[in-house]
Amino acid sequence: MPEQSGPSPGHAAWLLRVALVTLLIGGGAGVVGVLVNLMLHGIEHAAFGYADGTFLDGALQAPPLRRFLSVMAAGILGAAGWWALRRWGSKVVSVERAAAGTRMPLRTTVLNALLQIGVVGLGASIGREAAPRELGALLASRLTRAAGIEGRQAGILIACGAGAGLAAVYNVPFGGALFVVEVLLAEVSFATLLPAFASSAVAALVARVAEPSAPLYALPHVELTPQLLVFSLVGGPLIGLAAAWFVLLARRAASSRPRGARILWVMPLLFTLVAGASLVLPEVLGNGRAAAQTAFSPGTPLILVLGLLLVKSLATLGTIRAGAAGGTLTPSVAIGAMLGIALGSTVSAVVPGTSTAAFAFVGAAAFLASTMRAPMTGLILVTEFTAQGPELLIPAMLATAGALAVVYFLERTRLSDIP
Repeated sequence: MPEQSGPSPGHAAWLLRVALVTLLIGGGAGVVGVLVNLMLHGIEHAAFGYADGTFLDGALQAPPLRRFLSVMAAGILGAAGWWALRRWGSKVVSVERAAAGTRMPLRTTVLNALLQIGVVGLGASIGREAAPRELGALLASRLTRAAGIEGRQAGILIACGAGAGLAAVYNVPFGGALFVVEVLLAEVSFATLLPAFASSAVAALVARVAEPSAPLYALPHVELTPQLLVFSLVGGPLIGLAAAWFVLLARRAASSRPRGARILWVMPLLFTLVAGASLVLPEVLGNGRAAAQTAFSPGTPLILVLGLLLVKSLATLGTIRAGAAGGTLTPSVAIGAMLGIALGSTVSAVVPGTSTAAFAFVGAAAFLASTMRAPMTGLILVTEFTAQGPELLIPAMLATAGALAVVYFLERTRLSDIP
């Protein structure tokens, strides 16, 4: 029998080139994540007038008038910026379309990301994660083209750039990699896992050199209790129902965004409403981190959680309706955490003994997984956000399974289209 030959020199060189580009994408996305965070924090500190602490601290300490004017400034900046960009710039290309082969315009992509960072830093109620994803994908598309990598492999690496940007900006290497294979590519194979893991790990490592690697949310120590298991089984489907309605409303809000010059008055008007809400509930401001941290903190009054749950949901939907670009990842974490506490309080009223932070964790994981339609990504992201151990995985997995079962049922029966 003839001997089997090893890989040809040409193939080995190609693999080496792909590996090198993967590492460059991870390193570049890490730098992008650092720059995004520095810009965002700089805007937040300037807008709300604080030097130390978290955005929640700054929002609570800022005078009401300052909060109001900051969100008003976000509405004016966003309206003018996106009106001009959409009138004279190229059409924004999503990460999904870029991975499928559509070229991302340099100037439009960068300006769109900068506008997102600016309005979120000024207090707009929408996620910031779209900006580093888009910039990471843009970087990856340029590197793959320069290296002569085309076709399917280029699409995989562009998706990896987006996941690496997410990993860097939130310090979630595993979540960033899972986002690539489960959400963007919907393919779990060696061809997708290897570059996704490598690029996200490198991006998170680079980001940690410039910023501390503390968890995004601080949670007290929580323990698994029988009440939490019961809550997960019963509350999971209810969380899935809420997530399905939130996604439906978000899609309708996005489809009814103002066209043309209408954004010049619609966005400032809707942002004024959010600014008014911030006079009473400062936690509603920003991408959702302030609201989520409020929910995760022990001793938060239930009435505050319920009020913030309603107002944060409306503020996020209103911001999308106003025409702002951005994501719903961190708003979904906040809404899910507060929904978990709202539902879990019923269990605690009957059988006390479970920390509200445990209900918040389970609610956040199930709600995020349902809105993303990605059980593994949603669960791992919340785990990395909070640095919680494996003890809460069992109730979170049960709740996520129940939530996604409801979402799947609604999609299959088209009940989610009911007005």
